[in-house]
Order: sequence, then C-alpha cells, then structure tokens
Amino acid sequence: GTKNRTVAATQMNAQAPEHIQLSREFRQVKKKGDTKSEKVSMINLVDLAGVNKDKTGATGQRFKEAVGINQSLTCLGQVISILAKNADGGKDFVPYRNSALTGIENALGGNSQTVMICAISPANDNYDESLSTLRYADQAKKIKNKPVVNES
Repeated sequence: GTKNRTVAATQMNAQAPEHIQLSREFRQVKKKGDTKSEKVSMINLVDLAGVNKDKTGATGQRFKEAVGINQSLTCLGQVISILAKNADGGKDFVPYRNSALTGIENALGGNSQTVMICAISPANDNYDESLSTLRYADQAKKIKNKPVVNES
C-alpha cells in the first residue's frame, strides 16, 4: 500500500499523503467428516488524508488532489452522519457509492465492527482541522452495528 501511495510536499507538510486503504480477507475452513464450514472476515485499514486547501498553498495538480480529498471526506462525513442517525431508528438511504472512500460499506455499517483512531494537533493554528476530526469521531461512535459471524 505504501508503495502505491501518492505523497507530495505542501506548505504544511513535506510528505503530504493522499488517503490510503488496505483490505484483506481472511478465511477459516474447518472439515469434520463430510461437513465443511467456512468463516470469512475482512479487515479494512484506512488512513485518511487531512487537507485544507488554503493552508497548504496547493496549486495545479496538488490543488486538484486537495479538492478530491475534501470531496471524499465530505462524502464520508455524510455516510457517518446518516449511519449515526439510522442507529436511532432512522431509515435514511446511505450514499455509500458517492465516493471510493465510502464504497467499502462492510467497513462502516451492517455486519461489522468499526474502530476509528484520530490524530489531532495541539497547535492553535490547527484548531479547525482538529475540531473537524473530533466531530467525525463523535458521529462515528454513534453508529450501532450488530455483527454476526459469517459462517457457511
């Protein structure tokens, strides 16, 4: 994943990355006589790029990437918000397909366990970005899933 990740210098970071996602599927097969059972699980590790187009001084291709990153973060925020609302009994449509970032619906809702780890900055200059990150986490903790073992 790291080899395929795009990084570039900005005014905020010498190695500013794009989002990165790594997915792995695990299968456990058990045979007992003529009976065979299989359990399947998936792990998705996602490192979100944080971006503020104004503070980075991005231009040209870097600016287009920053716009794309902000769009995907907005889509993720919408999905998280709707899932949190649906946890309280709502039945709103969840727009998983609005972004490649949100297309891994088994990682956000339904039959999954989800953990979000946030990195924030103590610097006053990064207050808005840190607050936005904490809002994501606050919404994400409201999502209620009921995972069950995938066994056939």
